[in-house]
Amino acid sequence: MPVPDRNFLLHRMDETRSKIEELLLEIDPHKEIYPGWTIRDLLAHMTGWDDATIDSLRAHAVGRPLSISAIRSLDEYNALTVSSRRDLDYAHVLKEWRLTRQVLRTIIEQLPEAKFFSPIIVPWGEKATVTNLVDMFRDHEEEHIRDILSWLKHPDRPLKKEGD
Repeated sequence: MPVPDRNFLLHRMDETRSKIEELLLEIDPHKEIYPGWTIRDLLAHMTGWDDATIDSLRAHAVGRPLSISAIRSLDEYNALTVSSRRDLDYAHVLKEWRLTRQVLRTIIEQLPEAKFFSPIIVPWGEKATVTNLVDMFRDHEEEHIRDILSWLKHPDRPLKKEGD
């Protein structure tokens, strides 16, 4: 299967993000989507993963080690991404979520072609392609979209699983 080009990859990222933006209009920011997680927490979680992806791409672009040490436990990292933003209000987290994605897009757009197609160290320390890395997080967002759509059928009851 041919590697999708950069524009196609960015388009797919934008599609997923647009779906979430549309869903935000339907979500009461005070209701739990997952046990203990409101939409603010979910956005903080996704922002944390964008931060880790940005670090991987920046390190890859200049040939340096990751600034964020390899993520050894997804559960611990997920908890950290939420707890580190716990004191921020919804508007701030939403703004950060949007800004972080703009930064990620810019880095992908500006990544030299040789770097775009060469292996990258991903946040958990393995090697992958830039396309694989971005697709993993796009798929991750798609999973949360499916969860939100399911939750919206009964928004007074959090889903049974915690966000991941």
